[in-house]
Amino acid sequence: MVKSNIKPIFFLISALIIVFILSIAMGAVNISPLVVLESLFTGAEGTQHNIIRHIRLPRAISAFAIGAFLSCAGLMLQTVLNNAIAGPSVIGVNAGAGFFALIAMVFLPSTFYAVPVMAFLGALSATLLVYEIGRRTGASRLTIVLSGVAVSALFNAFSDTLLTFYPNAVSGKVSFSIGGLSAISTNTLSWSVILGFVGIIGALLLSSELNVMLLGDDVAHSLGLSVKKVRFIALVIAAVLVGAAIAIGGQISFVGLICPHIARRLWGGDVKILMPRVILLGSILVLLCDILSRVLFAPFEIPVGIILSFLGAPFFIYLLISRKRGKTHDNN
Repeated sequence: MVKSNIKPIFFLISALIIVFILSIAMGAVNISPLVVLESLFTGAEGTQHNIIRHIRLPRAISAFAIGAFLSCAGLMLQTVLNNAIAGPSVIGVNAGAGFFALIAMVFLPSTFYAVPVMAFLGALSATLLVYEIGRRTGASRLTIVLSGVAVSALFNAFSDTLLTFYPNAVSGKVSFSIGGLSAISTNTLSWSVILGFVGIIGALLLSSELNVMLLGDDVAHSLGLSVKKVRFIALVIAAVLVGAAIAIGGQISFVGLICPHIARRLWGGDVKILMPRVILLGSILVLLCDILSRVLFAPFEIPVGIILSFLGAPFFIYLLISRKRGKTHDNN
């Protein structure tokens, strides 16, 4: 059992290292992986080394962090809401984080930590709003999704209104709205990575309680678990993770929907086992999509959010059809 648990982690870590190096090496101008390694581990100077250190390395770190944060948040939301299609982008958490992040960009442009903090507050507001609507209306799986659609539309309308009144206040607003990594702010990245990895640690520490919640609220309560407390903490942690991801790369969608499902199909439903694997899967997915965004139409680049939407939308439709046929783990 120990060996079977170690092998997938070892494979995922190895894949992540390879994809991370390729993400730095590939682009409009390809750079040798050996040069990449030389830049990362020595003080070598030169044009290629400067490109790696100041442009491609921050971008690769951003893709790695976004994938880790959103996939982890997706697993937590699906677990505590008992809903297999409750990804952050599906239930409006991304939209809430995006609107609050825009507020920070417009009104607090010189405060480096404002964007990730405000994005967290927006993600938390959207999450609690969707959960409260679902709770008041019976908390069915369909109700939560429909509530998320409504909340997402509301926050997106707020965002569009803000951009209408302040069209020049947000640099790269199109990239932010779609989700892209072409204009990474190192200050925002630093604060967001710190915030997000605090969330990752919290998620890993909470994984045992999340396993108990899979048994249902009544059973979990009979086993001595404070269901409301654990659910609230999990929602806060998920909001931290989504806020950090949105602050870095804008409205990147579907990562938190795709990766938990792939992980469940491969390794079952144990949250303690799934959590580290989902985090690694998410990072690999976003790094791969970011590579595609740069090389498909080089020297032109398309936002990574578009690539993920092309993958995620059909995947979401597939989940809806499978769920209707009773083939997913999320049975009514």
